[in-house]
Amino acid sequence: MCGIAGAISFKEDMREDMKIYENMQHALLRRGPDQRGIVLTKESALIHTRLAVIDVLNGRQPMSYGKYTIVYNGELYNTAEIRKELEKDFEFDTHSDTEVVLKSFVKWGEKCLDRFNGIYAFAVYDENKHRLFMARDRIGVKPFFYYMNDNKFIFASEIPALLQHPDVPHEIDSQGVSELILMAPGRTASCGVIRGIKEVKAGWCGYYTADGLQLHQYWRLKAYELHETFEQTAEHVRELVLDSIRRQLVSDVPVCTFLSGGLDSSLISSVASTEMKKHGKILDTFSIDYRDNDKYFQKSHFQPNSDPEYIQCMAEYLGTNHHWTVVDTPELVNALYDATEARGLPGMADVDASLLIFCREIKKYGTVALSGECADEIFGGYPWYRDKDIRMTDGFPWAQSTAYRKNFLSEYYSEKINAEEYVYSAYRKTADYAMKLPSDSPLEYRMREMTQLNFDWFMQTLLDRKDRMSMYSGLEVRVPFCDYRIAEYLYNVPWEYKDYQGREKGLLREAMKEWLPDKVLWRKKSPYPKTHNPAFLDAVTEKLKAVLEEKNNILFELVKREELEKLTRHEDYVQWYGQLMNLPQTIAFFLQLDHWLKCYNIKLV
Repeated sequence: MCGIAGAISFKEDMREDMKIYENMQHALLRRGPDQRGIVLTKESALIHTRLAVIDVLNGRQPMSYGKYTIVYNGELYNTAEIRKELEKDFEFDTHSDTEVVLKSFVKWGEKCLDRFNGIYAFAVYDENKHRLFMARDRIGVKPFFYYMNDNKFIFASEIPALLQHPDVPHEIDSQGVSELILMAPGRTASCGVIRGIKEVKAGWCGYYTADGLQLHQYWRLKAYELHETFEQTAEHVRELVLDSIRRQLVSDVPVCTFLSGGLDSSLISSVASTEMKKHGKILDTFSIDYRDNDKYFQKSHFQPNSDPEYIQCMAEYLGTNHHWTVVDTPELVNALYDATEARGLPGMADVDASLLIFCREIKKYGTVALSGECADEIFGGYPWYRDKDIRMTDGFPWAQSTAYRKNFLSEYYSEKINAEEYVYSAYRKTADYAMKLPSDSPLEYRMREMTQLNFDWFMQTLLDRKDRMSMYSGLEVRVPFCDYRIAEYLYNVPWEYKDYQGREKGLLREAMKEWLPDKVLWRKKSPYPKTHNPAFLDAVTEKLKAVLEEKNNILFELVKREELEKLTRHEDYVQWYGQLMNLPQTIAFFLQLDHWLKCYNIKLV
């Protein structure tokens, strides 16, 4: 994994702004601490920072072939197959997937994307045709932000790198305010929150030329009739999941896994451990916990039990080298600010901050880790899939908080923004976009909508989190359940199969039952672990009180001071973002928002 950036102009000489490009590169060094490079022509500046995983010695970027030059961030999991086909026409100088991606584009143009199985964001400049091609992987695991004005096109893996370019304004308008207060930590697809900053959507690609920018979609979830028995479906799922995990274990540097004791990370760890034992190696697994969580943990509908006993069960079952990261409250509070800078936006509060700390610890042992994200979205594991009342609610099932959120808007923005319309139109647009079949029952019709909503919103929020928090420490995290083949197939599996035996992800459990002990296989879903220590609420409350004492803070032009004061009094509140963000996280979110406004010198327009 890496950091990429660049700028294209057909009106200015790009070779004159080297200092700007070095500043952009410096902002991406955490993503790629091993190597760096900049290639300049009159029309183009291509910037790269590399985290070396495959062909460490020879995979430097930017990489050129003839008049084509690429900057690439990602991993291609079918490199060997594509390379074998390309060897009929090309000689290869490296073993890196970068060279395979570049020569695939030279041979097939944008149709190369149809052949790729991986996670990626890349740009190729064609000096002969005077155009930049850009693409983002089907699922949207890797980021590609950009800003465009009349003179140039500027792009980067992360928003803070874009903000290093003097042409990019540090401003938010009413749309940005709507995203921050009504949607965050979610984000409308293609919206970069800051005025003029956009993101190439997942599954989209396009060209920038002297005529401007043209983007189009090359992949989406499609509906089709599935004519398979449950047993055939389970076998199909097993083959897809095993193939995805095995492909993603390929690396020239050590590979480890996250292990939460839940179904998804345990399955990945089990397959990874088995594969490594074939080569005489022992898998390293990693878990996170919080100081005094055993003392303060309280059961809830969403989190019926804590993780440690299940983690211990899996570590012993697999015989892994297991590592614990135990986070204390002061460290967690301090990391809220680094997490904001890592995401480039205010985010998921301590859910982000704890992952950032966790990834920093994992990086001490390895460079590549596999994680269980996205199984819940694809296999229907969340409560809102299975609760009949919640799933039929006309709105985002994890964010029924618009009426509460809009109270935080300052009077100026309250008059300017129709909160209900902004949120509902985004919801309705996504639900209507979901592809359905005339033969779908009312239940299957709605489940397709639910899948698309989760795919485009909740899952993207978690993928943003995983990419930014991990890459902040130069840790590459792969997500096997994000294999597009799994997503395509499961979109068309009947809900009756997915909900086998009335269990969340019942199909996945049945398909993979030979890989786990029963205790873990049938464990009820538990969300990402967070602190239950009341000291965290106390600490963030005191910090917000300190912010409220500031007189000339731009935060109060955006947010009502009296609503923040209510938070510090711990009065009635509504979940900010599903079960992941309650009162402590809501307070912490506003601390992140305050830090973000100051850190990037944001202005309101």
